[in-house]
Amino acid sequence: MKKINPALIDLPIPIQTPRLLLRPPKVGEGSILNTAVLESFDTLHKFMLWANVKPTLEESEEVVRREAANWIFKKKEDPELMLFILDKESNDFVGATGFHGIDWDVPCVETGYWVRQKYVGNGLITEAINALTRYAFEVMRVKRIAITCDIENERSKKVPERLGYMLESVMKSSRIHPSTGEVTDTLVYVRTDAKNLPELEVNFG
Repeated sequence: MKKINPALIDLPIPIQTPRLLLRPPKVGEGSILNTAVLESFDTLHKFMLWANVKPTLEESEEVVRREAANWIFKKKEDPELMLFILDKESNDFVGATGFHGIDWDVPCVETGYWVRQKYVGNGLITEAINALTRYAFEVMRVKRIAITCDIENERSKKVPERLGYMLESVMKSSRIHPSTGEVTDTLVYVRTDAKNLPELEVNFG
């Protein structure tokens, strides 16, 4: 099988829905990310493995610069493509999502998400992941997309359940709570096509 050069894959961006704009971060936007993470840190720290300590402004800027470059080079040794979720009208930062654990040769991907505290409960993440799922199958032509979350994260697991993802497995004793240090389980939700997703108007590029 011929190996794929990810750098030569064209991925039209942004992704637009009725309420949202999803796009890669840009150099200089570390402050936007940092502000949202700090505002939401108490919630993020409960379940997000990357939110074990509060990031500095410099650390957040390093993240956005690395992720901006990833959209160009798509390096196999750093298989992650971050997307900012922005309010379409105000351009306010809503949260973040993207693709990680990418195997370009299959191709298959994983996705995750978090929402800024002030936007919790508005259905914006479900809308974003609906669009991202469509993008994965229609643009990236993936064979599989997976969502994993802590078994106790009730809000997070409702997103794949609303979108018709199948609960593929429960990975026992596979993660550590960032806030307590206790070992817990991981839920793995999967889709292998975009059939029967809730209706949503989505535009790519």
